[in-house]
Amino acid sequence: MNSGTPRGPLLAMIAGAAAISLTGVLVKYAHVPPTVSGFWRMALGGAMLAFALAALRQWRAVRLRDVAWMLPPGLAFAVDLAFWHRSILVIGPGLATLLGNLQVFLMALAGLALHRERLGWRFLTGLAMAFAGLWLLVGQGWAGFAAGYRIGVFYGAFTAVCYTAYMLSFRHAQRERSTLHSSQLLAISSLLSAVVLALLCLADGESFAVPDAQTWLALIALGLVGQCLGWVLISRAMPRLPASLVGLLLLLQPVLAFLMDVVLFHRATRPIEWLGLLLSLAGIFIGSLRGSTPDERRAQLAEDVVE
Repeated sequence: MNSGTPRGPLLAMIAGAAAISLTGVLVKYAHVPPTVSGFWRMALGGAMLAFALAALRQWRAVRLRDVAWMLPPGLAFAVDLAFWHRSILVIGPGLATLLGNLQVFLMALAGLALHRERLGWRFLTGLAMAFAGLWLLVGQGWAGFAAGYRIGVFYGAFTAVCYTAYMLSFRHAQRERSTLHSSQLLAISSLLSAVVLALLCLADGESFAVPDAQTWLALIALGLVGQCLGWVLISRAMPRLPASLVGLLLLLQPVLAFLMDVVLFHRATRPIEWLGLLLSLAGIFIGSLRGSTPDERRAQLAEDVVE
């Protein structure tokens, strides 16, 4: 570790990345349908965050206009979770989390389309490496996969699209409603996502009942660790660390998710797939460092924190 790197933010960043890496595993441990686990995650997480802000006297009055601004990100994240949780149950938390991290490249393409931001060699190199790695993970054996597994891969890829829509709409709302802190905006969007997911559950005829203690623990941990603690730790540590180190530490999320998938759920992984994982992670890291200055890179990385 560089002697100039503050230890406190570094440890907080590591803890935050490790915390959000648990979300996919917790979805697997919850004995409820994927949309139901998404509902409880958003409802419990949003309520916990709102309560914490109120207890710290950081909650400000919310007007109807504020809620209206947060409707698009709330809807986008609800759809994101509906597909991501399905992907986790089909292809496992490791690959599903890796596919979700492809939003790094979609955010860069959005910057090009909306703000004429330059992509540069980092984006192209990272994109090529990421997709080469994905081909080693799923492409070469595609013909041998069951239809359900293939659909799970598409669900994971679509998660990246939905998360990109969430981040773009959240950033726009944050700029327009700058009087509210980002933590409060996150709480509002989480609760709105819970409402959307509840409607999806009702449309599918799914029950909100929690069948056992393990599921309750998994759902509470999803809200507390995945929706609150991990996000708070990362957002507070990020401004005090070099952008390149932030990008590297954020890769702990897909790395740990993949390792836990192998250890806890006995995911069979061949050496060529490990190589594919390393290639994809390296590509995502290179693609994430697309800003021209450290501050720009850090701001972009702040937008790229996933699930």
